[in-house]
Amino acid sequence: MDLAIANYGTNNVGILLGASNGTFANQITFSTGPNSHPYSLAVGHLNEDTMLDIAVTNYGNNSVGVLLGRGDGTFMSQMTYSLSGASPYSIGIGDFNDDNRMDLVVTNNGINNTALLVGYGN
Repeated sequence: MDLAIANYGTNNVGILLGASNGTFANQITFSTGPNSHPYSLAVGHLNEDTMLDIAVTNYGNNSVGVLLGRGDGTFMSQMTYSLSGASPYSIGIGDFNDDNRMDLVVTNNGINNTALLVGYGN
């Protein structure tokens, strides 16, 4: 079992790979950008491969970031999707429109709404 952590203060996502003895390797970090302040994350299959990906709310710059997994504990550089003036707070992954592709649902702080980012499998 591995851990993924949104590191608000250091503007990155941390990955701690689990060892068979119940311990974890040192944290590997992946930048979410200056002043992004990642707040929460979700893990799932966001593209058409079999590797786990990460979606993260970047509270500081009003965006959602997606880091596509390489299957070896590392991730490609973050792709970001702007939410305009919304401050993304919480995120979930699921097939919300029943098209067999994963979508993202985001709760936005301060404007009391929810955003749906429809996935295209890429």
